Amino acid sequence: MTILLAGCGDLGTEAGLQFAAAGHRVVGWRRSPDKLPAEIDGAAADLSTAELPPVPADTTAVVIAVAADGPTEEAYRSAYVNGVAHVLDALARDRVTPERVLFVSSTAVYGDAAGAWIDESVTPEPGGFSGRIMREAEDLLLKRLDGTGTTPVVLRLGGIYGPGRTRLIDQVRTGTAVIPAEPRFTNRIHRDDAASAIVHLCTMSGEPAPVYLGVDNDPAELGDVLRFLATELGMAVPPTAALGDARGGNKRCSNALLRGTGFSFKYPSFREGYRDILAGVGVRHP
Repeated sequence: MTILLAGCGDLGTEAGLQFAAAGHRVVGWRRSPDKLPAEIDGAAADLSTAELPPVPADTTAVVIAVAADGPTEEAYRSAYVNGVAHVLDALARDRVTPERVLFVSSTAVYGDAAGAWIDESVTPEPGGFSGRIMREAEDLLLKRLDGTGTTPVVLRLGGIYGPGRTRLIDQVRTGTAVIPAEPRFTNRIHRDDAASAIVHLCTMSGEPAPVYLGVDNDPAELGDVLRFLATELGMAVPPTAALGDARGGNKRCSNALLRGTGFSFKYPSFREGYRDILAGVGVRHP
């Protein structure tokens, strides 16, 4: 049985390593497959084009995990909508019917909820083109796979942090971090937990739901996260000021549905996750 990773960047590669550790053959489609570890069979592919490699006949699950080349509407459409369409076209072309196809989406589809709780039952109301295009890609996946025998799964991830994803740490270190004057809730997930959730939803014995929120247990206020990081780094608490629109909106996302499948987090909150990152770069907890 083979797992196909359509898009194999940082997150896809970590998921691939976890799939391989669980005994699966893993094929990774990537523009530069020579950058993939030996555990993943790489194949050169650009998902924004229709010319994709053959799909292994024994593929049981496909993970579509792509990233836009830039912060523009055109780049997002090319990566997400076109990427999903081209992967589904390749499955149809090669007459391969996997058990599941999982699309990695974003909680950006919900926009700003003024701090309210969000779960999978809430109708998405994207606040910008990124969320709107992600939502379009989700709909495309769900509609194209309806009645095909393949189960579509959408995993809406919060802000991913982890190795190489240290934006907030860098802001605190450089003195550019600012605590919002008004409460602003943020949702995040460690890269390794995001990869584990992908593996779990692709391999779990029960039938998955169409949509899951991939966030940790603690939708924390940004100010609390920045104060924590300042303490861990032994630096002064960042100043407080009025800020503009929230990055990622202001909402609290619930992971109850994901946890209800039996999934558990290695890093249940930002505290465990950031402490692990800081320990990796030689910063010890005071």
